[in-house]
Amino acid sequence: MESPTPNRVKKTILVADDEAAVREVLADVLAESYEVVAAGSGEEALEQAGRCHPSMVLLDLRMPGMSGMATLEELRKRDTEVPVVVLTATTSYQTAVEAMRLGAADYLAKPFEVAELLHVIERTLATQNLYNEVRYHRNNLHRPQSTQMIGSSPRMLEVFERIRQVADTPSTVLITGESGTGKELVARALHMGSARRDAPFIALNCAAIPENLIEAELFGHEKGAFTSATGKRVGHFELADNGTLFLDELGDLALATQAKILRVLQEREFTRVGGTRSIQVDVRLIAATNHNLEEAIREGTFREDLYYRLAVFPISLPPLRERPEDILPIAEHFLRSRTGPGQGPKRLSREAAELLSAYAWPGNIRELENVMEQLIILVRGDVVGPADLPTHIRRRQVSARASDEVLAGNVSFDKAVAEFEREIIVRALNETGFVQTRAASVLGITRRVLKYKMDQLGIPARPTYVSR
Repeated sequence: MESPTPNRVKKTILVADDEAAVREVLADVLAESYEVVAAGSGEEALEQAGRCHPSMVLLDLRMPGMSGMATLEELRKRDTEVPVVVLTATTSYQTAVEAMRLGAADYLAKPFEVAELLHVIERTLATQNLYNEVRYHRNNLHRPQSTQMIGSSPRMLEVFERIRQVADTPSTVLITGESGTGKELVARALHMGSARRDAPFIALNCAAIPENLIEAELFGHEKGAFTSATGKRVGHFELADNGTLFLDELGDLALATQAKILRVLQEREFTRVGGTRSIQVDVRLIAATNHNLEEAIREGTFREDLYYRLAVFPISLPPLRERPEDILPIAEHFLRSRTGPGQGPKRLSREAAELLSAYAWPGNIRELENVMEQLIILVRGDVVGPADLPTHIRRRQVSARASDEVLAGNVSFDKAVAEFEREIIVRALNETGFVQTRAASVLGITRRVLKYKMDQLGIPARPTYVSR
């Protein structure tokens, strides 16, 4: 078993039950994944809820004093959002139904299995996350799109116009473009511009899910469908009912899975893995890929009929290198919208801006965002200078300066090459803490060659100075 993520913040679950043994068992079962707060009565449960603000509540309905039902009603008055799962005896189903009418998210009949308990908790928290996402989007409906997507280049203006044209239609959209160009932002803009904006927006990166699990992620599964299926699970199509499902990197799916997605698009129904009942859904599908699907069709790795179902309205996103006028506005947006600890917004110097504009950005907006985040953390002042930029972006400045000196007759060719090598090696050493093996790897040479160059150029083995 993998070690838990360091410093991971656990969600808090409040367990309210008058039986000490039940509270202890639940605390032991949940302790690994959640912070557990226990209460032995309804009154104590209300007091603890006001103090710890739990992510969810497990509430026994049969307690002396303030009953579970009365506690539920008071919890709903105080906090309409915290999900409550009621615990009830097998003979109290009618009471459980009444509790759900009053706002309980789900119920568990005693006695219950640990796997069933964990499944209900995970499902309830996942549903709450979806509710929070919908509420977030609803609160941001009137914010200008430019806060999400930035660009004034002709190519991006075309993209914005196509989004406007198709957003409030039921049409399936296929978004194509290189990795990091912002395909999910386009999908979210389409969702928020549609009549489905108050319903869920569910996103799934198909390339990140193993092939043997992707169908369960898409369509859900029934208890016992496979070895690890300890409970029923709702899939992404079902979660997105009445809303939008965004499938990123759809081109990576196996042909068998493609056929099942095609059936959902045609019939608007599917069956969970291990199930027999057809489930009908009303989902708008938005797909994205960085593959050339027409070429994949010729190679036999993508279904032609699915392609034409998806590409009802295609949107092609240009790479950042083809919209250079958008690089600085996007970079400045990242710098303005995020700040480091105890720092204010940063700005780019003229030289740094020129280097950013001249760089090809093979990783597109995602790479630009990562670079800006590094600068926010590392640069202590308010201005980002050229020396603050990563080595691979600064190389253009180094080579340009060296060539200018040679052409002006100020230095010899050999000296300019030596200075260039010195600059690059020292920067690589500085950025790797003068660990020569790592620096050699960054430079794409062996450690022996690096050591030879350091001796030849008089570069010390320890950081006695920092190249700027």
